[in-house]
Amino acid sequence: MNRQAQAVIMLLFGGAILKASLGDLYLRYVKEGLQPFLIGAGLLLVAAGVMTLWYELRPRGAAAAAPDDHHEPRVGWLLILPVLGLLLVAPPALGSYAAGQAGSVLSAQGSESDYPPLPAGDPVDVGLLDYASRAVFDQGRSLTGRTLRLTGFVTPGPDGEPMLARMVLSCCAADGRPIKVGLTGNGPTGAAPDTWVQVVGEYSAQVGEDPVNGADVPYLRVRSWQEVTPPKQQYE
Repeated sequence: MNRQAQAVIMLLFGGAILKASLGDLYLRYVKEGLQPFLIGAGLLLVAAGVMTLWYELRPRGAAAAAPDDHHEPRVGWLLILPVLGLLLVAPPALGSYAAGQAGSVLSAQGSESDYPPLPAGDPVDVGLLDYASRAVFDQGRSLTGRTLRLTGFVTPGPDGEPMLARMVLSCCAADGRPIKVGLTGNGPTGAAPDTWVQVVGEYSAQVGEDPVNGADVPYLRVRSWQEVTPPKQQYE
């Protein structure tokens, strides 16, 4: 590839990063707090591409002209494929397939801890990781007697029954791992995998085991549920 082609790819790649990071698309790949760094990286790539094109296309004498490097391997053009993929295709966020391939992030090893009381008012919204931690490590003391509302996507459990899950990120989708909550009672039976649902119920002392890594999987006794639109931030 010659320098002009390299500059075009930098422009496209920088534009793709800016397109993703200036909207909500980047949330499918990285944590929300990384948005400023993505925008900065996109701007730098665009600026580098513009400066390279300006340098290569500016008028200059024959003696100062750069040597023609058109004999370089054409395989370099394959670098444009991931750029086009990001521009033209919007892969979905990690869902039930990824959840089924990885073990729950809730470690089976833990000690009792003091958990602060949940906010007043029922039903109270609780994240899946927060619910699982309170249910397992606090034996549900801070959950008992409360009406709880959890939101996540449906994923098949080891017995084929639906479970509630969300992916937890440390940095980006590459390190995403699921947090899983089993459902008893009036659960979303028949809901397709990856369907986002909101369940209302109460703490259940039942605890299962994730067959992937042996982690504890707490359960929620469901009173009611409804299908919901996937949230803007699908990861915990």
